[in-house]
Amino acid sequence: MSVLAILPAAGAGIRMGSDTPKQFLALEGTPIFIHTLRKFDAADAVSEIFLAVRPGETERVEQALEGERLSKPLRLTEGGETRQETVARALEQAPPSTRVVVVHDVVRPFITAEMISQAVEAATASGAAIFAVPSVDTLKQIEHGAILGTIPRERVALAQTPQAFAFGLLKEAFDRARADGFLGTDESSLVERLDVKVAVLRGSDRNIKITKPSDLPLARLFLALERQNASEAAPG
Repeated sequence: MSVLAILPAAGAGIRMGSDTPKQFLALEGTPIFIHTLRKFDAADAVSEIFLAVRPGETERVEQALEGERLSKPLRLTEGGETRQETVARALEQAPPSTRVVVVHDVVRPFITAEMISQAVEAATASGAAIFAVPSVDTLKQIEHGAILGTIPRERVALAQTPQAFAFGLLKEAFDRARADGFLGTDESSLVERLDVKVAVLRGSDRNIKITKPSDLPLARLFLALERQNASEAAPG
């Protein structure tokens, strides 16, 4: 079975408040997107990787990748104005042998090989799967600065990536969204419109999305812990 991983790396990083797009920001000397790319390159469940980059940034990405010895085929694809368009463009270039597609935010560098495998297995079994974490906060529905009501938190979860889907199902969802002029915030929102039940896997509090300056100190801590665990697990 061929599994394609699509890593959208076409964000502008506006919330980071930096001229440097967040995916290029250094985390202990290495761009964030490379940390994430290495995880997918090492994952046995993945066959090929598409890195979807902003128009005009291909050369910058290629320079950052110099010296990286990847074991899996990597293709750079050009992103669009939105995440949805970026992923859609990558899907159009998917090999005919693709059976499962895994989409993951490139600025979530603490994904694990186990989570990637779980996503692929769940999508193979049910057609669609995402990771999510339960909300620990009380959720309020608001409008014009006033509370409309309280949402029971046991009925909601905070979506993460990776999100994995059977290729044909995901392609149909994107085609339908394009025809309807629908713009979703993640891939699951498009698949849900097909009345498909999307399996929810338990996410990780460490699987953070680095989008703002306050995320960086936590990312450095998680990276240090990750390296410490790897060192302790190494033979000898």
